[in-house]
Amino acid sequence: MRISVVHPKDLGEPELARWREFQAADPEQDNPFLCPEFVRTVGLLRPQVRVAVIADGSGIWGFFPYERHPLGIGRPVAAGLTDLQGMVYARGLELDAVGLLRATGLAVWEFDHLHPGQPMFAPHHESRHPSPIIELAGGYDEYLATLRRKSPTTYRMTRYKRNRLGREVGEVRHVAESTDTAALRRVMHWKSQQYRRTGRMDRFAHPWIVELVERLHAVRTDRFAGSLSLLYAGDELVAGHFGLRTGSQLCTWFPAYDTRFGKYSPGLLQHLAMAQDFAAAGLRHIDMGRGPKDYKEQLKTRDLEVAEGRVARASAGAAVHWVAQVPLRRLRNAVVSTPFLRDRADRLLKVYGRLSSRLRPVRD
Repeated sequence: MRISVVHPKDLGEPELARWREFQAADPEQDNPFLCPEFVRTVGLLRPQVRVAVIADGSGIWGFFPYERHPLGIGRPVAAGLTDLQGMVYARGLELDAVGLLRATGLAVWEFDHLHPGQPMFAPHHESRHPSPIIELAGGYDEYLATLRRKSPTTYRMTRYKRNRLGREVGEVRHVAESTDTAALRRVMHWKSQQYRRTGRMDRFAHPWIVELVERLHAVRTDRFAGSLSLLYAGDELVAGHFGLRTGSQLCTWFPAYDTRFGKYSPGLLQHLAMAQDFAAAGLRHIDMGRGPKDYKEQLKTRDLEVAEGRVARASAGAAVHWVAQVPLRRLRNAVVSTPFLRDRADRLLKVYGRLSSRLRPVRD
């Protein structure tokens, strides 16, 4: 095998076609965060993005997208934003992960949402975590029947609140994929407010993330699209979601709603409306992403898994990375996996968010 490193914009149509062949041949790789459209769009905004192309005399066997940072520290493309990470490759590829790092010049590659079925990285998993999904392969009616059995309270409550929203505000309707850029900016504004209220880092305070979302929203093909879904009551935009989809699945990314309508549980209504419309469009499932959230537990039908860990070569860069990142990551995972600690951490973050908003009011 020979491994060459290129910027994603330098991949030609033959390479892109091969990349898509790998995804089409393996449903588990058919994820929007692994698509070349996503990698190339991020590469236009993040100069550190690279793609390692694995080939031999018979042709290309795989692609490894990553970001290269100082000291040879490697991260997934758009690390901190992506819900699935890893390689795109032909079945049967045998590859040593440490050798891959050596060929790319990386000292370490860390991951926190790795596709767990990739054998080259399996020895380097430190932990695995659930990623809840809504199964749609059997259609929306089958999903709704599953929800009714699994979570009857959620089923009854969402029906009641949808009807109430319709009576008190206006007829409820859902737009599965909108091209409305003004509505997209409104959804990002709501999400920014939510981040601040809850004491989280405001991703939309970073201009490159705003531009990334806007660029992805403009990409719309049968096999990859930036998907803006909108929930209306009459003329009022109540909730919205921007995510990414392939022809087989939707990955939720930035759900948000107008807090004026919070009593109607607009986030749950939005997700059910997306499930109905995307099931009708033939999608296999909706991946809600790693992380413990009540609404995910209420809506999910099962969990996928993602892995967390690192691949490292003996080097100064890898040693610095271990000291700076690994103990902190283990502490964070311990907190998140313990309900008592997680609840108290959430409360502290919300207190911080309220105090911060008083010092720096959020403008509508």
